[in-house]
Amino acid sequence: MAVKLAPTSGPGTAGDLARAATAEGCDLVLVCGGDGTVNEVINGLAPGHTTLGILPGGTANIIAKELRLPHHPVRAAQQLPQWTPRRIALGVASWRAPESAGAPPQEAPCRRYFISVAGIGFDAYIVYKLSIGFKLSMGVAAYVLEAIRQALRYSFPAFTCQSAGRAIPVTFAVVHRAGHYAGWLPLAPGASIFEPTFRLCLFKSRHRFRYFLYATAALIRQHLRLSDVELVESRVITCAAEDAAKPIYFELDGELVGQLPATFEVVPDALTLLVP
Repeated sequence: MAVKLAPTSGPGTAGDLARAATAEGCDLVLVCGGDGTVNEVINGLAPGHTTLGILPGGTANIIAKELRLPHHPVRAAQQLPQWTPRRIALGVASWRAPESAGAPPQEAPCRRYFISVAGIGFDAYIVYKLSIGFKLSMGVAAYVLEAIRQALRYSFPAFTCQSAGRAIPVTFAVVHRAGHYAGWLPLAPGASIFEPTFRLCLFKSRHRFRYFLYATAALIRQHLRLSDVELVESRVITCAAEDAAKPIYFELDGELVGQLPATFEVVPDALTLLVP
């Protein structure tokens, strides 16, 4: 079997390398990296039939934790021959990029796949404010510290999620394919990358100190007992800001991507993934 090593040279290049591998007829693409790198590769492969294998790296790597892969990439590689290919669904976000002065009107919406989670509102704003240097030096701790800082600064603007004919006003939403948020926080019991559906965890309060209660309740797996937290199952979700003048960001697999309004849909049978 011929093996080709293709190192990335910067953000965005992993997807180009994956597309090139598919065009060359490669049967298997192995990605060693974190959630952002995995997301780029998925967007270079899907929808398609080239098999993806994940050798964990990066800061959190939600999908690796969801699959219970060995944390060290060498140990994961040693187990690779025992893994089997499995077709899975992906999520896809569709949105229109904000128009720039003098730029021609956007003809088609932007689209991007995700495998684990999409975060809308508060957590995407944390990613927006988090510096790359702080993230690289502190790892997961950087997200925690930035979350505490932004909980005291963020205004928690409201937006509406349309799901199954319901319009639900919220200030933070997580669209789950994986059951765990950030790889370890069980926000969405029952969510699975092997099921062609979303679990949408909705937080509705606009009071910043309520978010400290949300975090505490989530840590002890009691957040769904709170009256202003709701778990919804859906295959299509559309979200829009209540005040269009206040931008609300969203992230996919931990990477800042765009602003509302946006639609999140399940795409069945989108990717072949090696799983233990």
